[in-house]
Amino acid sequence: MLLFILGNGLAAIAPTFGLLVMARILTGFAHGVYFSIGATIAASLVPANKRASAIAIMFAGLTIAIVTGVPLGTFIGQNFGWRATFIGVSILGIIGALSSAVLVPASIQGGKALRIVDQLKVIKSPSVLLVLAITALGYGGTFVTFTYLAPLLEEVTGFSASMTSLLLLVYGIAIAIGNIVGGKVSNKKPSKALMVMFILQAIVLLVLYFTAPFQVAAVVTLFFMGILAFSNVPALQLYIVQMAEKYAPGTEDVASALNIAAFNVGIAIGAALGGKIVESSLGVGATPWIGSILVFIGFLLTLVSHRRER
Repeated sequence: MLLFILGNGLAAIAPTFGLLVMARILTGFAHGVYFSIGATIAASLVPANKRASAIAIMFAGLTIAIVTGVPLGTFIGQNFGWRATFIGVSILGIIGALSSAVLVPASIQGGKALRIVDQLKVIKSPSVLLVLAITALGYGGTFVTFTYLAPLLEEVTGFSASMTSLLLLVYGIAIAIGNIVGGKVSNKKPSKALMVMFILQAIVLLVLYFTAPFQVAAVVTLFFMGILAFSNVPALQLYIVQMAEKYAPGTEDVASALNIAAFNVGIAIGAALGGKIVESSLGVGATPWIGSILVFIGFLLTLVSHRRER
């Protein structure tokens, strides 16, 4: 959290674009580590049959932050300048750091310290690598559509910019709901839960391709897309930790961090692929069915993993 505060503080006072980029990279270093350790801590505070729910609650904080923070940050930037936004984020970082110091139990047992060479053993496991691929494709497939959701709603569905903003807020609420539900259904057998969630999300994305031109049908489909968008996060995070426990004991934190990286790789793949589609003759209207294919590949990989482990 101190690194996060420092990075955003430097961004607020950056005199050049180059220094601003470096400040953002510095902040990014804190991101993956924070969420991977946070997920591990959340899982360690509850019984084994509640671990996915605990991870879901932690990631619900991220979801709520996105839903509220993006419009708030935009408002601050438009009225007080972009530097003020970074100052605000730094202040929130201070609150987060103090809260972590006060509220996270000091009695949590840390894992045995591992050398970097020993930590890297986790990536030698085919089972762990397969889960990372599932995360990148199964989670990232949604972002083919999500990244370009605003232009899809405006250009294809015909909503105004203000109405689109409201619908994105509703979508964010649906994400928060789906995140908690996903945690509850993933506590016992995350691989089975993932297969169900992936196939449902693939179907919903395909349905969106057909309902996008019709406002009422598009809104209904969008809500279910939101419910499913982040519902797989707790299961994916628990599944990777289980694989690390099984094949490389002691590397659970490393595996958790790698999975956070896989989430971001998936977002990058989805956004880049979506951009190519939007620029092509297919147009933004084709992003749902292509995203559906990626999510379906994630389902197939999960099926392979489930059978391997069984």
